[in-house]
Amino acid sequence: MSRAELIEQLAAIVGAENVLTAADDMYSYLGDWRGRYRGAARCVVRPASTAEVSAVVRVCGQAGVAMVPQGGNTSHCGASIPDTSGEAVLISLSRMNRIRSVDPANNTITVEAGCVLQTLQEAAFEAGRLFPLSLAAEGSCQIGGNLSTNAGGVQVLRYGNTRELALGLEVVLPSGQVWDGLRGLRKDNTGYDLKQLFIGAEGTLGIITAAVMKLFPLPQATATAWLAIASPHAAVRLLNDLQAAFGTTLTACELVSDISLGMVLKHIRGAQPPLSNSPWYLLVELSGPGEEVSLRSALEGFLEQALEGEVIADAVVAQSGEQAERLWMLRESISEAQKIEGFSIKHDISVPVSRIGEFVDRADAALKAAYPGIRIVAFGHVGDGNLHYNQSKPEAGENAAFIASQAQVNEIVHDIVHELGGSISAEHGIGQLKREEILRYKSTVEMDMMRAIKRAFDPQGIMNPGKVL
Repeated sequence: MSRAELIEQLAAIVGAENVLTAADDMYSYLGDWRGRYRGAARCVVRPASTAEVSAVVRVCGQAGVAMVPQGGNTSHCGASIPDTSGEAVLISLSRMNRIRSVDPANNTITVEAGCVLQTLQEAAFEAGRLFPLSLAAEGSCQIGGNLSTNAGGVQVLRYGNTRELALGLEVVLPSGQVWDGLRGLRKDNTGYDLKQLFIGAEGTLGIITAAVMKLFPLPQATATAWLAIASPHAAVRLLNDLQAAFGTTLTACELVSDISLGMVLKHIRGAQPPLSNSPWYLLVELSGPGEEVSLRSALEGFLEQALEGEVIADAVVAQSGEQAERLWMLRESISEAQKIEGFSIKHDISVPVSRIGEFVDRADAALKAAYPGIRIVAFGHVGDGNLHYNQSKPEAGENAAFIASQAQVNEIVHDIVHELGGSISAEHGIGQLKREEILRYKSTVEMDMMRAIKRAFDPQGIMNPGKVL
């Protein structure tokens, strides 16, 4: 099938106005937000329904044309960007943005893949419920992409990753067939849990078109605090103490280094330091039933004891929702501030929570010995063992040479992660960034199982090729 014939058939399915072929029209779809990847495509197709996705996939499959599904295009690893051959069809789910139903009594919401995460959160709130997935890109990322990468965010400690929040999926398979697994059940032992194959698969096994997601009661009270601490070791101790004192009321526990905060203060307008300088900080949030004054008082009492025991050096507790938002803005602006500062080598790693301090000590020492003058930006979700651990040089000229050493830097960091029983990708996925690197850390048995699953679902190898495998 010629390029013109393919585009004509796709236009007949979704409308000519939803098949983009001009370079200017496709430009924003073909580059990632970090500026790391830029690909090419035959066209960008924007279906508006599951039936249209199915028809588009069937046509592409019959023509043997590769397909790259894309949500909000906020991927950190290039999963939603095609290669540079220009042969693939990019399928944008952005028009499939409807909320199909909300069932407060069942604590579920059924949404299409192109629904922006913030829109889903707002719909849940209007129904008197909470959808707890929360991350910096929530104003633009889409739930289909969150599912495809098994996104994490700041409340995994209490609510789990996206995988734990999904009850059912609707998926268009590489054949064009539609699997309707939109069941809002907490218990269903009727064979293999097929939805789990597609969550975290980054669009390599099929295209998620809709999902049933869990909802939770809205917290009646929250308490937020910013703490000055000496080290990641102290952060782990505090985490354990907080969990012992507050149980599941502990919603978030975020670690921030002084260098990370310094970049935010330098580049983000309105950012103000909540405390005097400290080598490390911890952002803590509690949420649950009851009165906010009581919850805040309980947190303040805990922190007073921590101060007396010299577990923390200082603390500030937000006295209003506005103050809490300002504290969270400091944490959520780190990635944006880093982007403004310039390129860095980024790592999204996880280790057992108990070994976070050991990882930071060992990785810092190894990198500083190999690359004197290196600047390390470390921050992340200490509550679930996931750190964003990034490196650069302060001077632009030196940094360019340092970035060229990415493979060697990755090996230093990821070898330590592996030795500690960790993962080289905690919540960002593999995409094209880490596709070769996982071969160093996954066993032959694991890789063979993954390839077998890929062949079973996508024998032509045309669903998001070059990603993950």
